[in-house]
Amino acid sequence: MIRAFFVEFVFPILLFLVIRSLLGNFLSRYRNPPAPRPQGMPSVQAGGELKKDPVCGTYVSTAASLTRTVNGQVIHFCSKACSDRYYPKA
Repeated sequence: MIRAFFVEFVFPILLFLVIRSLLGNFLSRYRNPPAPRPQGMPSVQAGGELKKDPVCGTYVSTAASLTRTVNGQVIHFCSKACSDRYYPKA
């Protein structure tokens, strides 16, 4: 009795759910393709050294940062706004 219940009801439902999950994962790649990167966007290499922006405290990649040299020292900024607000402390 219990065996028949598993063979006729539980096993087919589990099999259906597994197949539906696998097909859903496979087909989701075709429903939502990755968006192309807009033209003119610079490609920034992931990883690398991080420097702290002295104005807002954000850590920014040296490859993506805006730099400014003050008293012979290179300072990294996360944005132009932070670069404009920076003033060296005397």
